[in-house]
Amino acid sequence: MSNHFFTKSKYTIIAMSVISISIIIALYSLNIKSKSLPIYNPIDVNPKLVDYSLLNISKNHTIGEFSLTDQNGKKITPLDFKDKIYVADFFFTRCGTICPIMTDHMYTLQQKFINNSHIKFLSHSVTPVMDSVPVLNKYAKAHGAISNKWHITTGSKKMIYDLARKSYFAVLDEGDGGVQDFIHTEQFILIDTKKRIRGFYDGTDQKEIEQLTRDIQLLQKEEY
Repeated sequence: MSNHFFTKSKYTIIAMSVISISIIIALYSLNIKSKSLPIYNPIDVNPKLVDYSLLNISKNHTIGEFSLTDQNGKKITPLDFKDKIYVADFFFTRCGTICPIMTDHMYTLQQKFINNSHIKFLSHSVTPVMDSVPVLNKYAKAHGAISNKWHITTGSKKMIYDLARKSYFAVLDEGDGGVQDFIHTEQFILIDTKKRIRGFYDGTDQKEIEQLTRDIQLLQKEEY
């Protein structure tokens, strides 16, 4: 009778242990999922930031194709960010207001992930006619941008404008990239390895940069 009791107890303990482990695993999975960053589509963003042609799209948004030139005269396309997480912003070298703060914060992020080959950075000049390759090269050196880690780019104004409005949803300004159009935004945009938007941050705010740092680390755990 005693042996039978202990045998039943043993199996009961084993069963309870299995159930407990299963519950722990399930809770851990839910916790990981709850910490996952959102995926932004046009419908999730302020409509004023979204080009009218993309309004109400609720899934499968990715950053569009582009061809830019960086501070070293290198052609930059989405292939340079294949399987990479990256942070994008829009600036211009003559800006004396928000851009210097944004550039300093981008440098801070670069240094934080300096030895992490999975993380890159992409800055778009919004005054590409003035910000030629030599100008960007001088700017990059002055601000410590590392080649192939942080691409500071120029290109077609229309392409850059389209990227801001149709890909990154970074600006409220309307227009078609014409001579009089001008992009000015403090937004930093976090992009995952599948070219999807995973977060928006105020590039002039230290606390937002700290949050972005944590989100990059979280996204890397999710993707790698």
